[in-house]
Amino acid sequence: MLQITARLLRTLLRLLLPSVGRHRASEAHVSPVVSPTSRSPYVSVLDGEAIGLVRPYLVAHERKVEHERRQRRRAGLVLAPQGFDMSEVVA
Repeated sequence: MLQITARLLRTLLRLLLPSVGRHRASEAHVSPVVSPTSRSPYVSVLDGEAIGLVRPYLVAHERKVEHERRQRRRAGLVLAPQGFDMSEVVA
């Protein structure tokens, strides 16, 4: 009875546990296949030199300065018919 139990246990362990030694099955090393990149015929390639990269805070500052200049000019044009000279402020 002891031999039957040992043989049954050995068979179950061989089925459940991985084998050891140099005859163990190893995973096949497959190199990934690199597919060629496709380009859309409808869109042109962007040129990095042609794109003007500007910081958003710089654009906001320039817009603010331009807006203030326009406001001063408008104020000068509104006050000019009433006799106020705003030429030093508008410049």
